[in-house]
Amino acid sequence: MSSAVTKVAQPAEQAKAAGPTTGPRQPATDYSGFPLVGAKHPWRWVGTAVVALGVFGIAWSLATNPRWEWGVVAQWFTAQSVVNGLLETLKLTAISGLLGFVLGFILALMRLSASPLLVSVSWTFSWIFRSTPLLVQMLLWYNLGYLYEKISLGIPFTDVRFFEVQTTTLISQFAAALLGLTLNQAAYSAEIIRGGILSVDQGQLEAAAALGIPAWRRSTRIVLPQAMRAILPTAFNEIIGLVKGTSIVYVLAYSELFYTVQVIYNRTQQVLPLLLVATLWYVVITSVLSVFQYYIERHYSKGAVRSLPLTPLQKARKFFATHAVAPNRARSPR
Repeated sequence: MSSAVTKVAQPAEQAKAAGPTTGPRQPATDYSGFPLVGAKHPWRWVGTAVVALGVFGIAWSLATNPRWEWGVVAQWFTAQSVVNGLLETLKLTAISGLLGFVLGFILALMRLSASPLLVSVSWTFSWIFRSTPLLVQMLLWYNLGYLYEKISLGIPFTDVRFFEVQTTTLISQFAAALLGLTLNQAAYSAEIIRGGILSVDQGQLEAAAALGIPAWRRSTRIVLPQAMRAILPTAFNEIIGLVKGTSIVYVLAYSELFYTVQVIYNRTQQVLPLLLVATLWYVVITSVLSVFQYYIERHYSKGAVRSLPLTPLQKARKFFATHAVAPNRARSPR
């Protein structure tokens, strides 16, 4: 009898676990009339208040301390001599940055080649110029005339000369600064570009080669777009560092921004305000470069993310649209 009771109880328990199978279905609850209540983050507000208090204190100190001499800063910020120095800084940055990355790209390809000689030359170049301070390199180029009185171009081991000039005439202050910045930048750029190329999966190249895609199209359509995502952040860091690195050219008495500011405050004895002028201009340049970096990185992220990240303007629009709709929903009647 116990077995029969067990057999009868099992279907009943299963039916009870499965729930009611008959009867009218209950209507779904309508939540459209309920107000939206955001999640509360009290510690976030505490942290925000502390940071805001610190920022306000710093801003108050900058605004009320008369020793900053903001009037002097405003007087010299757009002075003609300062603007001329700024243009020289931008010229040095643009030329040495462009030539440095072009030479770095060639050195990176040499390092990745199958030729032992090309690999050795590229490695030695990067080793030498990354091992010596930029200041030493500039002074060496500027005093090259002591080692070689003349620079000539002709047929080796003969007296035939197509071109010959005095080294002191050819290596001016600008040329020495440009050589030092370009060659130093090329050594670092070569490693950045090489690392970006190596970050691309080699299986993609093998698949493209199996499909018969030419080598130049594999490089420009497959390798380069993917390598740019790895190259760009570090490359822009190098360019920003190059902008500030041009200040070391003052040892050659070349009239870039920092040297110009030095000349002015040596004459006026207004050291801190003039240093602040140079600082603000460097901040402006690096801020503009950061904006370019953001949009260029966003462009090259198309193949890596499903949807592109929002621009600052799009984020602002989304924020105001979201916070404009939420209060309206909160005030709507149930």
